[in-house]
Amino acid sequence: MRKLLTYLSSILLAAAPLFAGVASASAQTKVDDRLKDSGRVLKEILDVPDSIPQDLLDKADCVVVFPSVLKAAFIVGGSYGRGAMSCRQGENFQGPWGAPTMMALEGGSFGFQIGGQATDFVLLVMNESGARGILASKVKLGADASVAAGPVGRDASAESDATLRAEILSYSRARGLFAGVSLEGSTIRPDSGDNRKVYGEKVSARDIVLSKTVAVPPAAEPLISTLDAKTPKHKS
Repeated sequence: MRKLLTYLSSILLAAAPLFAGVASASAQTKVDDRLKDSGRVLKEILDVPDSIPQDLLDKADCVVVFPSVLKAAFIVGGSYGRGAMSCRQGENFQGPWGAPTMMALEGGSFGFQIGGQATDFVLLVMNESGARGILASKVKLGADASVAAGPVGRDASAESDATLRAEILSYSRARGLFAGVSLEGSTIRPDSGDNRKVYGEKVSARDIVLSKTVAVPPAAEPLISTLDAKTPKHKS
């Protein structure tokens, strides 16, 4: 029995690096798929006429995409999602779109909610203070003046009002039925773990977005190419 246990232990020790490699490859594939999904979702949403107003998109400093955010609730709501954020490079976020930082959305809200759904979210970060705030730490999404649901359509007055009163505008595409879908009470933050998987080393979200030296990873090319095509220039 002792010899058998020794033999099995030797096999496990020998196989451990293989299992670790498989797990690492699986994690890399998952985060790459998340980047690709972010690009696909953004393109699909922006290709729909009268979805996100072009004027607001052109004024955004950063765009955050959360594909298939899960919300499920019975009395107490909750949300969980992973996605990516790209910002315009250069002084005061006026340049071309840069390499994305991975992002996490988590949290919940209280209220009478019964149901569940997966929803795609696109957040427009409308000014420099909002962008730097997200890069520095987690930001809570609430019903205050800093965060608002974005207006849909081409109404100029609605666009102007939204830009003046909000740092972040949120747009959603639901895939199912839910009573009271909202990101209120959730937080968004840079995902340092996923950034390490994407870029192969520890690098902060701030350095990814602001250093202008981080290359766009292949999996993020659809996301960045969509932004370059849909809103190539920043408008003040």
